[in-house]
Amino acid sequence: MNAAQLDTPYRQGGWTARQVVHHLPDSHLNSYIRFKLALTEHEPVIKPYDEARWAELADTAATPVETSIAMLEALHDRWVRLLRSMDDAAFARAFRHPELGLVRLDQNLALYAWHGQHHVAQILSVTLQD
Repeated sequence: MNAAQLDTPYRQGGWTARQVVHHLPDSHLNSYIRFKLALTEHEPVIKPYDEARWAELADTAATPVETSIAMLEALHDRWVRLLRSMDDAAFARAFRHPELGLVRLDQNLALYAWHGQHHVAQILSVTLQD
């Protein structure tokens, strides 16, 4: 994608493609940490974060998207290694989300598999706007 496409919102009032690219490692890193907390503590209460405000921080505009793509690839490498080590009992472990309540790791994994695909579709939709 060129710079103009990266700075194009995927829909009116939506994030730019650049913001979406940088959001993915932010979000997936938070989820990875939630996995590790749930695997090492009994139903830990996690801290949500303001995704929209994170997307507006200076690093989103100043960091090349290639940095976030590399970060996401490295994070997914670690996360997949962790996932492959887990048994059914581990996937049944959970964390407490202040707004969503108890979230099992198997449910959270399904959500994040969808999450990545959802945002990739948003990014690709920008290329179709031309």
